[in-house]
This record gives sequence, C-alpha cells and structure tokens, in this order.
Amino acid sequence: MPKKRLIGTVVSNKMDKTVVVNVERIFAHPLYGKTIKRSKKYHAHDAENICNIGDMVEIEESKPYSKTKKFVVTRIVRKTEFGEEKTETPEVVENNPGGDVE
Repeated sequence: MPKKRLIGTVVSNKMDKTVVVNVERIFAHPLYGKTIKRSKKYHAHDAENICNIGDMVEIEESKPYSKTKKFVVTRIVRKTEFGEEKTETPEVVENNPGGDVE
C-alpha cells in the first residue's frame, strides 16, 4: 500500500526536530453539494530544523517517531521569507513619539 502524502503549511516550529503542519482539504457535502473546507494539524519530523512558519511543505507517512509524530517532511514546496523583520529601536520611538514622518 502506498504511503500517504499531504501538502500543508507549517504553523509551528518551536519544538526540536518537529514541525506542526496544517493540511486543508476541500470537498463537496455528500447530500447538499456545498463546498466545505476542513483542516487538520499533523506533527512531522524535520531532522535538520530547516522549516519555518509559513512554509508550504510536503509530508509523508512514516514509522512512528513518537506518540503523535507519524509523518516526515519530504520537501519544501514554497519557502517564505521571515528573515527581513522591520524593528524599531527605542531611540527612534522616543525621538518621534507621534509617528509622523518629517
């Protein structure tokens, strides 16, 4: 039987070698036909700790690594750029309390 493969978004990477992946699925209601969106979170093994929050990753079924972790990250589909964060120092805020640009 083939292993299950899912694609989802990383919502947490705070644990060591583990990421939480949110997988959304869209399907039609069996009786009414309305489109329904459901999501489920999976814990996945990330051996190198390379996944960041917001990355779209592919996970695959594997041997159980722990009680809740039964998937492994196979590849990163789309990487997000969180390295460029805009932070203001306290000196800038004190010199310009109103936030107006001069």
